[in-house]
Amino acid sequence: MPNPSPLLPRTQFTFAYPLRIRWAEVDAQGIVFNGHYMTYFDVGITEYWRAAGLVYPRDFTTADTDLFLRKATITYHAPAYFDDLIDICVCCTRIGHTSMTYTLAIYRQETHLTEGELIYVCANPKTRTAQPIPSLIRERLCQFEPCLNP
Repeated sequence: MPNPSPLLPRTQFTFAYPLRIRWAEVDAQGIVFNGHYMTYFDVGITEYWRAAGLVYPRDFTTADTDLFLRKATITYHAPAYFDDLIDICVCCTRIGHTSMTYTLAIYRQETHLTEGELIYVCANPKTRTAQPIPSLIRERLCQFEPCLNP
């Protein structure tokens, strides 16, 4: 089966974080259990923010704001195995008034394993109503991502 094209070509990702597959992440079939890929996406997002000069929760939360995952999608193309070294690729592809969209892909060398999209919404943690993305986050992401325009 040919390796399908990701949502973004690998060269278009701003950031990649390497991670080695651990024994505890492999299931009885000898491959990474599917649920672990969302954890890998979470690790990728956290390290992406750190590389952009942002730290969760310090830079994302106040008494009136927090970040909520609104939508997560993942498509599997090929399995990963114990001791594989993978790259979690992340790119912020859209920053709106209250939400941000991230495109992610996981590779083992040149083999495209998974791709996905995460949409985060900035909201009031008490009322769960959307709030504008704080200016610090917007500024740092726009500096880090050449394709984003404020």
